Amino acid sequence: MTTLDAVAETSLPLPGLRRGKVRDVYEIPGEAPRLAIVATDRISAFDVVLPTPLPGKGRLLTDISTRWLTWIEAQGLVRTHLVSTDPADIPGLTDADRSQIEGRVTIGRACRVVPIECVVRGYLVGSGWKEYQASGSVCGIGLPAGLREADQLPDPIFTPATKAEQGAHDENISFERACEIAGRGVMTRLRDLSLEIYTRGAEHARPRGVIIADTKFEFGVPLDEPDADPILIDEALTPDSSRFWPAEEYAPGASPPSFDKQYVRDYLLGLVRDGRWDKSAPGPALPDDVVANTISRYEEARRRLFG
Repeated sequence: MTTLDAVAETSLPLPGLRRGKVRDVYEIPGEAPRLAIVATDRISAFDVVLPTPLPGKGRLLTDISTRWLTWIEAQGLVRTHLVSTDPADIPGLTDADRSQIEGRVTIGRACRVVPIECVVRGYLVGSGWKEYQASGSVCGIGLPAGLREADQLPDPIFTPATKAEQGAHDENISFERACEIAGRGVMTRLRDLSLEIYTRGAEHARPRGVIIADTKFEFGVPLDEPDADPILIDEALTPDSSRFWPAEEYAPGASPPSFDKQYVRDYLLGLVRDGRWDKSAPGPALPDDVVANTISRYEEARRRLFG
């Protein structure tokens, strides 16, 4: 598969187009407020959308996320925004439109989004490791002394972040600050939900050879149920929103290899070290081998998790 096969962006005959880092989101006309969320083959890193798409990535992400959302509902953990993944359920599309988004569209309930990224960390890595080295804590949560990079934490921790506009960086914040933004009752509920989903998901993944080191969730209140509790929206437990490690290669003391876009980040960090990129837009093009190896990691994650 070449980049010619990739879907870098869409232009459907639907209103309200919003382009995120990876997804194109449209409003679906009808009585119930619904969204068509199309996972393109774009990839972002360090909050910059890179110019090189990864062919098939959007379909992989949609399949993984749909399986997790269905599993989460079946476990009775929380309702989700998932309504359908069938392009035929979207009115007004041509056959060409439906073909383009087949396998990469999620029809979801439109929601008022809670403006907090609900991040859960089960292992000490990434920005959390850097913060721990400097302060002995992560997002204001004190941790035991002497932990190593990639050590499993005594218990998973909830480390919220603000949701940034495209091109800006998410900012780690304390739970107290998240409560000031979204309300204590809401954030207490979302903290407990996030920890439970992560814990149950990690228990599902580990015997299948995948360690979920950390992940992030988003929640929203359905527009047609304004008094309802928040539901899980966007994606869930994908290689774009999580850090997946092969269980057989895990060893604390260094960041293990991954089944997620950390492979792309590592390539880009090499460019940063060499002074060839400064983490600002526009991002650099990705070589063919980086594209192919990243896609193979996403495919391996899906195979292990769901067969």
